[in-house]
Amino acid sequence: MTRSIYSIILFFLPLYIINGQDQEKERFFQVSGIITDELKRALQDVGVISLKLRRGTLSEKTGIYSITSTPGDTIFFRALGFKKKFVILPMDFEGRHFKLDISMSTDTIPIENVMVMPWKSYSEFIKDMTTPAPVAAEIENMNRNIASVADAVANTRGVKISPEASYRYAMQQNFDQISVRNQYPVNNLLNPFAWAKFINGVKNGLFKNQPGEKPAKTKSKNKKKKKKQ
Repeated sequence: MTRSIYSIILFFLPLYIINGQDQEKERFFQVSGIITDELKRALQDVGVISLKLRRGTLSEKTGIYSITSTPGDTIFFRALGFKKKFVILPMDFEGRHFKLDISMSTDTIPIENVMVMPWKSYSEFIKDMTTPAPVAAEIENMNRNIASVADAVANTRGVKISPEASYRYAMQQNFDQISVRNQYPVNNLLNPFAWAKFINGVKNGLFKNQPGEKPAKTKSKNKKKKKKQ
């Protein structure tokens, strides 16, 4: 019984020793360095991944990174706008710290600003510029109203508006608007100054015939008297 136990121990002892040697070979060390671009500028937030240990990290604002790895491991570097990079660590490295600086090259070609136009070709641009644009209905109504007012003013006979009268009328309207701002509109029927102005106008012949019409009536009367004589 004891012999069988000793034989089993002697059988599994070499396997235990080999397994212990394999565990001793599995060593860990720190990999660190600085990640820059082609112009030696530090790159931030670059992904650093250990493919063997399946762990990763990001580079700092200064481009410095640090990750745990093992001999023979593959370190993968990637960043937006830059080409991916793989670095295989040496198998015979026996230290505790491995310095690895990385320089990444750009993956895209920068171009100048481009202005996007709504025309596919130059002919479409010319066609769009030469074609009259449709006028809104509100603008058409406004143009018709202005034209009708202009025609009414042009066809009115016997009405003469001088620049001085137009200026006085405009200033009076402006004064009235300022004087009644934020108030009820003025009712001239209850305004004594308006009544005084109206009475003075009646006294001065506001509603009398024009002086040019009187001589014409007197001449016609004189002609009738001559015929009777």
